[in-house]
Amino acid sequence: MFTGIIEEVGKISEMRRGSGSTRLAVQGSLVSQGTEVGQSISVSGACLTVTAKLGMRLAFDVVSETLNRSSLRTARIGDFVNLERALPVGGRIGGHFVLGHVDGVGEIASITDKGDARVVRITAPPEIMRLVVPKGSIALDGVSLTVVDVESDLFSVWLIPHTYRTTAFRDRRDGDLVNIEVDILGKYVDRLLGVHIEDSGLTAARLAEAGFITNESAANP
Repeated sequence: MFTGIIEEVGKISEMRRGSGSTRLAVQGSLVSQGTEVGQSISVSGACLTVTAKLGMRLAFDVVSETLNRSSLRTARIGDFVNLERALPVGGRIGGHFVLGHVDGVGEIASITDKGDARVVRITAPPEIMRLVVPKGSIALDGVSLTVVDVESDLFSVWLIPHTYRTTAFRDRRDGDLVNIEVDILGKYVDRLLGVHIEDSGLTAARLAEAGFITNESAANP
């Protein structure tokens, strides 16, 4: 369990791809402190288990499922990644509950200045967008952020100067991929509502008629 408050930006020092998994190593002077083999680290939003440690260098074995679902599939030596240690019992939750289970990958459509802040617009696939709501929480590359605007295939977040300076977003450009984890509450509600609708025989069209969902949602269930 994580909070989405990034502790430091690390650098990938090894990316050795194998047939079943990939050996990933990251340099992190802060998160390596007190971290032992077997513990979890959020690496740009993906919860990974430390399999080896040498000084400030942490190594992970990344299985194909994680690679296929995250931007780690395109990661290279020298890339910067956001790092966060697991939330200790009794620790402060400065962001929101982040599990480190990446739901999908989005693409940065644009990064624009808005005074001192930066507005980041992200395009995402339909299965992600249906769970993104204005003013809701979302984790991008492990960073806890608040959704501002939502359109059909993209959403936006605002980065304050501190977040921009202290995360790997400072190195991101238009077209870069980002790991997305939507709020766990939204996923549970979506799953439970879907099961209830199937069990009760309700259709999206009938729900729209009753005013529970919009006609647009009924046309794109």
